[in-house]
Amino acid sequence: MAAEFLRQHTTMSDSGRYPLLQGIDDPSDLRALPEAALPRLARELRSFLVESVSRSGGHFSAGLGSIELTIALHYLYNTPEDRIVWDVGHQAYPHKILTGRRDRIETVRQWGGLAPFPKRDESPYDSFGVGHSSTSISAALGMALAARASGSERRAIAVIGDGGLTAGMAFEALNHAGDLGADLLVILNDNNMAISPNVGALANRFAQLLSGTLYKAVREGGKRVLANVPPVLQLASRVEEHVKGMIMPGTLFEEFGFNYIGPIDGHDLPALLTTLRNLRTMRGPQFLHVITRKGKGYDPAEADPVAYHGVAPFDPTVGIAPARTPSKATFSDVFGDWACDLAALDRRLVAITPAMREGSGLVRFAREFPDRYFDVGIAEQHAVTVAAGMACDGLKPVVAIYSTFLQRGYDQVIHDVVTQRLPVLFAIDRAGLVGSDGPTHNGSFDLTYLRCLPEVVVMTPADENECRQMLYTGFLLDRPAFVRYPRGSGTGIEVQRTMQALPLGAAQLRRRGTRAALLVFGTPLPWCLQVGDELDATVVNMRFVKPLDERLLLEVAAQHELLVTVEENAITGGAGSAVNELLAANGIAMPILNYGLPDRFVAHGTQADMLRDAGMTPAALRAAIEARLAASAASAVSEATTLGSVRAAGADRPR
Repeated sequence: MAAEFLRQHTTMSDSGRYPLLQGIDDPSDLRALPEAALPRLARELRSFLVESVSRSGGHFSAGLGSIELTIALHYLYNTPEDRIVWDVGHQAYPHKILTGRRDRIETVRQWGGLAPFPKRDESPYDSFGVGHSSTSISAALGMALAARASGSERRAIAVIGDGGLTAGMAFEALNHAGDLGADLLVILNDNNMAISPNVGALANRFAQLLSGTLYKAVREGGKRVLANVPPVLQLASRVEEHVKGMIMPGTLFEEFGFNYIGPIDGHDLPALLTTLRNLRTMRGPQFLHVITRKGKGYDPAEADPVAYHGVAPFDPTVGIAPARTPSKATFSDVFGDWACDLAALDRRLVAITPAMREGSGLVRFAREFPDRYFDVGIAEQHAVTVAAGMACDGLKPVVAIYSTFLQRGYDQVIHDVVTQRLPVLFAIDRAGLVGSDGPTHNGSFDLTYLRCLPEVVVMTPADENECRQMLYTGFLLDRPAFVRYPRGSGTGIEVQRTMQALPLGAAQLRRRGTRAALLVFGTPLPWCLQVGDELDATVVNMRFVKPLDERLLLEVAAQHELLVTVEENAITGGAGSAVNELLAANGIAMPILNYGLPDRFVAHGTQADMLRDAGMTPAALRAAIEARLAASAASAVSEATTLGSVRAAGADRPR
């Protein structure tokens, strides 16, 4: 079927394949087209998206599902003056293509190329920078309130998916918007709810009627007429609510104060245009429910939208190739295997994840222990606190979460877990630089924001086997514990099936050398050992960020000219800062080089691109150490010369 798609869409020469799309350099060109031409434009855009993403890789199925909606919004609204906020931004590639970035779309997610998500400094049409879910309604509401404050007629539209709507932040924003009566349009791009049978001619017609001027006039006029007869007005409101509730699932949103419209077929351009044209004239909070299909128009992506969510380059005539069994287990695999192995031994273990089953390595666990697996949706705060509640009553919860998403549950970590000293284990995936998803997804800050918490244990495995043993160590503790590990594979070291707890806070001397000592936290260890060999430096696998191995640290400090801390975390306040504090507390003043992620956001690209840009390479580290040692030696010579001159002057002074 993929081959048939390409046959239908590649019958013309390359130069004539996209005649409408090639004439659109910004939405003003789109708005110059006759409405009858828009379905053809949608076909061209869908074909172009398949062709371009199959060459470059990137987010795929979500964009295919949002093509008609994107065209309709830019056709009817005066963007960028009118603001469109895309939630997360996985679905925003068609938006990028129609807003002047068509010829650069194949650079998306690559070093120096287009950002993976909408980004304010990339285009004026990207009204809000995104990457994490469920922010769109809050941001669009802020823009609507700003327009109201300035007296502007500018409109604000939030486009959010059914997954994003599972987060509490989205409901907080709905509640606030409905209370304020702001001129805000929220579009629910629903591609997974069980109401899809409602989509069709009747539902589309009903949505158009509800958004039309006749219904609006009757609805508002009736309220005014009946305002002086409260019992009758209340009865009319109840009738309206229940009639709409029987035909559509809109009662909830009406309770928030929104005028609910839908559901409507999101791939029916005429219906979309009619409904949006009506909504554009309506005041107050409006909620449009649109049904779409991820991967729309490309059969393999429709059949498996999860597999086609984010893709590497592939041949569109055959689809993505079956995943190869990796030669080395990833850290996520190690975690998933550990969770299953220990769950078989200890019935108290339960696993919790905020909508990241596949990414966190819990697919097997969900299958083998369904009663002990909890996917809470995109609700990181809830994930942390429900784990705390479980721990209060005897369970041993393990929260599998990406570093960048744990930030969203930080208050709950402090308030609900740490202050109560509850034994919750956090398996923190995607720590450090993750690659093409860029700054919003990098795990750059977890060591900084975790090590300041009292009485917690923070561990950084250097390899896959250490990861397994640290997870076991953390599980056995009677207090909060955190194990952070990177995306992808490690060194390929053999993972021991036997689980053995590590001595709490114990570092490991891996190489004894002279002059400089490298104190390494986590997976930079292999290339730091290489630098250690080249410079004849001592190398210590620190393993624990909290508690630190104070005895070994003080011993190493006394034997070397320079200490070098290395971590794939922000330098500011990270593990290196913990070493600095320990030395200061013990009255030790000596040269120290803190090496880690710089005090800026590292641009998107491959992990190798990002590490190189951040200076996290053997060559860069060696150069930095050599420069610091040379500076220390020059300073020592200068001090010795100055001291010698002072002594000589003292000897020549008359007595």
